[in-house]
Amino acid sequence: MIQITLPDGSQKSFEMNSTPMDVAKSISEGLARNVISANFNGTKVETTTPLTKDGSLILYTWNDDEGKKAFWHSSAHILAQAIEELYPGAKLWVGPAIENGFYYDIDLGDQSITDKDFKKIEDKMLEIARGKHDFKMREVSKAEALSYYEGNNEYKVDLIQNLEDGTITFCDHSTFTDLCRGGHIPNTGIVKAVKILSVAGAYFKGDENEKQLTRIYGISFPKQKDLKDYLELLEEAKKRDHRKLGKELELFTFSQKVGQGLPLWLPKGAALRERLENFLKAAQKKAGYEMVVTPHIGQKELYVTSGHYAKYGEDSFQPIHTPKDGEEFLLKPMNCPHHCEIYKSSQWSYRDLPKRFAEFGTVYRYEQSGELHGLTRVRGFTQDDAHLFCTPEQLDQEFKNVIDLVLYVFGSLGFENFTAQVSLRDPENPDKYIGSSENWEKAEQAILNAAIDKGLNYVVETGEAAFYGPKLDFMVKDALGRQWQLGTIQVDYNLPERFELTYVGSDNQIHRPVMIHRAPFGSMERFVAILLEHTAGNFPLWLMPEQAIVLSISEKYENYAKKVLNLLENHEIRALIDNRNETVGKKIREAEMKKIPYMIIVGENEEKESMISVRKHGGEDLGTISVESFANIINEEISKSLKQF
Repeated sequence: MIQITLPDGSQKSFEMNSTPMDVAKSISEGLARNVISANFNGTKVETTTPLTKDGSLILYTWNDDEGKKAFWHSSAHILAQAIEELYPGAKLWVGPAIENGFYYDIDLGDQSITDKDFKKIEDKMLEIARGKHDFKMREVSKAEALSYYEGNNEYKVDLIQNLEDGTITFCDHSTFTDLCRGGHIPNTGIVKAVKILSVAGAYFKGDENEKQLTRIYGISFPKQKDLKDYLELLEEAKKRDHRKLGKELELFTFSQKVGQGLPLWLPKGAALRERLENFLKAAQKKAGYEMVVTPHIGQKELYVTSGHYAKYGEDSFQPIHTPKDGEEFLLKPMNCPHHCEIYKSSQWSYRDLPKRFAEFGTVYRYEQSGELHGLTRVRGFTQDDAHLFCTPEQLDQEFKNVIDLVLYVFGSLGFENFTAQVSLRDPENPDKYIGSSENWEKAEQAILNAAIDKGLNYVVETGEAAFYGPKLDFMVKDALGRQWQLGTIQVDYNLPERFELTYVGSDNQIHRPVMIHRAPFGSMERFVAILLEHTAGNFPLWLMPEQAIVLSISEKYENYAKKVLNLLENHEIRALIDNRNETVGKKIREAEMKKIPYMIIVGENEEKESMISVRKHGGEDLGTISVESFANIINEEISKSLKQF
C-alpha cells in the first residue's frame, strides 16, 4: 500500500500502482469526470501514471492553470499530427502550451501556411480529437530516440543530443509519436473546439543566424461555448489594442529612421507621461524619497561589477568604443548600478538611513526584432526606478512601506484585481544567481514576512527571482481578464557587497546596508500600454489629456465659447474648444471617438443665462448648470479616483 497526501492535508491509502485517476474516483465520480492532469511530488504526471511510492498528489481540472497547460500541450500534439498528415515532409521542432493556447514550430520545407489554410487544419484536428485516442507515455533510450529521428528530423536530433539517457520519453496517440516530457490530458476526445489563431516566423533556437521555422498559434477548449466566448474577447481586445488607441488618441508613434522599438511620444502622450510622473513624484516626496538623475551610458566596468554584463550582456546594445584605447561604454541597461555609486559618493551613518533614491531613468535593451510589440516590448524605456538603502533592522518596515505605495498607485489607476507573486530562486540552478545562500534565505524570508503581514493575496513561484535577489511581483488582471506583471519590489543583499557599500553603525563599526529595488509602474511605456487597453482609452479623469471640450452650436456663440473655455482653465480644467462650422451632432460624435470625458454645449440659451449644457462621454445628459457647478463635479470625480497617500 502507498500513502497519498491530498492538497487539504488529508491522507488516503491506495494499492501500489494506483493512478491519479483512481484517486479521483475515490473522491467523487464528478471529479473523475473532470480531472485532466496531475502533479505527483512536484512533477507533472498523466492521470494514468502508476504511483509506486508515498507522496503528495494534486489533481487538476480545466479550471486550474496547470489543467489548461496540460490541455493546450496535448492540443499541440494534435496540431502536430494534423500538420504531418496535411503537409507530408514537415519537420516538427517544439510545441509548448503558452498563457493562452499553444504553438508548434515547424519546418514546412517548400510548403507554406496562410490564414486560408486554417479551416482545414482545424477540421483535421477535430477529426483526430473525435477518435478519443489515449495519450500514452513511454521511456526510450537515447539511442532509440536518435534512431527514430536521424535522417528525417535534425531539429529533434538536436534536442535529444542535449538530453541524458534514462530521462527521455515519447508520447504516442493515434498513429502519432512525439518526443515529450509529459503532462497530457487522458485522451484527445476531451478537446471539443479548436481555433488556429495565426502563423509567424520563428528562428530555430531563437537564433537569427539559424533557419526560420513556421510558428503556428492555436487555442482549444473542452466546450464550443468557451471558444465562442474567447473569440468575442479577442475582438474586444483588438478594439482596445494600445497601438490602435495610441494612434487614434495621438499619444505616441514609431519611426523606422529613428529605429525599431524606440517610441516617440507625441505632445498629448508626453503630457500624459508627465502627469503620471508628477503623480508618483508627489507620493514619493511624502514617503521621503529623493530624486536623482543619472546618465544614459556608463563604463562597461560598472555593469561588470554589478553582474549585469555577465547576465544580460547579450541582450544589451554592443559596447561603445571611444577614441581612448580600451575605453568602453554601454547604453545603460539598468539604473541600479548608478544608484549604488550615488550612495557610495558619501559616507553614511545608521542615523542617515534609510536613503531612498528615485529616478525616472531611461534604459536600453537590445530586444530581438521579432519580439518587439508596440509599447509593451521596446528597446528604450523609462523605469520609475527607486533604490532604498537601509539597515537590516529597517528592512521589514521599508518593504511594507513600498507595498503601500504600490497599492496606492494601483488604486488610483483602477487596477483592483491583482495577485502578489513571491518570486524565489530555483534551488536546482544555483549558477543562475549571485550571492551567498545565507543572504538569499534572509531576503526571501523578508519578502514572505511582509506579504503575510500586509495580508496580501499571494502565490509563491520558484525560479522567478532576479539574478541578484528574490522579488515581490504584482500580477494584475485587466478589464479583459488578462494577467500582467505590473510593479515589482526586490530585496538585494548582493549588490551592496559587489559595490562595497557601507554605513557606520551604532557600534561605530562598518556595516553593509540592505538594498530594495522598486518600480510601481515597471516601465512607463509598458504601463501606459496596459492602462490604455485596461481602460480602452477612457483614463481616470485626472489623467485624461483633455477633460472637456466646448462645442458651440454655431459661429454666433464663438465668443461665449471662448469665455467658457477661460473659466474652465481658471478652474484648472484641461479643455479645448471646437468652433468649426459643423453640426453639433458631428462635433459630439468626434468628441466621443476621442474619448473626451465631458462635452460642454453652448448656444443662445446658455449665453443668455451664463450657463453651460453638459453631456458626459457615453451619452449621459447632466443638464444645464453653471461653470462653478461643473468644476465641483470634476473635482469630486478626481478626488474619488485619486486615493490619499
